[in-house]
Amino acid sequence: MTIEAKISAFDIEMMQRCLHLARQASGKTSPNPLVGSVIVKNGEIIGSGFHPEVGQPHAEVFALQEAGKQAKDSTVYVNLEPCSHYGRTPPCAEALIKAQVAKVITGMVDPDPRVAGTGIKKLRDAGIEVIVGVEEAACRQLNEAFVHRVLHKQPFGILKYAMTLDGKIAATTGHSAWVTGKAARHLVHQLRSTCDAIIIGGNTVRKDNPNLTTHGVTAHNPLRVVMSRSLDLPIDCNLWNTKIAPTIVFTEADSSTAQYQKLIGKEINIISVTALTPNIVMDHLYQQGISKVLWECGGTLGAKAIADGTIQKVMAFIAPKIIGGTAAPSPVGDLGLTMMTNALSLKEVKTQMIDSDILIEGYLN
Repeated sequence: MTIEAKISAFDIEMMQRCLHLARQASGKTSPNPLVGSVIVKNGEIIGSGFHPEVGQPHAEVFALQEAGKQAKDSTVYVNLEPCSHYGRTPPCAEALIKAQVAKVITGMVDPDPRVAGTGIKKLRDAGIEVIVGVEEAACRQLNEAFVHRVLHKQPFGILKYAMTLDGKIAATTGHSAWVTGKAARHLVHQLRSTCDAIIIGGNTVRKDNPNLTTHGVTAHNPLRVVMSRSLDLPIDCNLWNTKIAPTIVFTEADSSTAQYQKLIGKEINIISVTALTPNIVMDHLYQQGISKVLWECGGTLGAKAIADGTIQKVMAFIAPKIIGGTAAPSPVGDLGLTMMTNALSLKEVKTQMIDSDILIEGYLN
């Protein structure tokens, strides 16, 4: 669908502005994508907007409202193809046609089968010039969770962990606060603010008593998910404070057990399944409209999540520390791989320094 055309520095700048606008709704739009839009006429911005949350108007609608009658013969920038179907809101393509805009520049084609090029076709059929593919790589990365959800019918999973230089996530005693420095932990809080849910295992609840919040980085706190087969969980812990953020516990335990009843008394949402696996949990979250999931679990559950195909991206924070200990836990448990040639390799690897810590991130094939 990409049309070769002369792309100016101004076009790139406007698309980057669209992406900046779209990010303001990070963590709030699922299962919808993050979208921002800018309207330009005679080299001046006359309207802009972003999609704030599900059920609210799309980015183009807000931008058109701000532009008003000036939108006629203008150029509209939007990081994702304007929709062409009736969902919770009317089609944006029709709104652009009605406003009589002259040109639409979009970052990428919408992979949603309900759109998938039909929005572009509708605009072109109405005589509007359409250019596709400006800053496409950046546009795809912004909505990588949305794209994965649409194409694979599964939330996008990120495995995040912090380890020492010798590959340990905790000391032999289980003590793990703190592996990395403040700057790295702040980045994790920012990462959480972009996610719809965080998953941990029961062992992490017992040992760390985490909050799993954004610690005030933004007002958005993701859904907190605990996987515990036996419900061997403390009755008093931070996760049961659902005034801060909602919590769901997945288990195989019988609903008649005393522990089950105690947790229900805490007004915790408990979901019993016949087999507690990462795949089943992610399928449930998909059905809830969730797109982006952060796995902050220990090595055993992390390995199961990888083996189940529920991890697409890895973010490893490495601290320049050595803790030692043959029994000290590592970030990923047994994957059944016995040869180094069978090791799972990351692609599109990026590294960055965060004070004295290092972040390595990449995608699993």
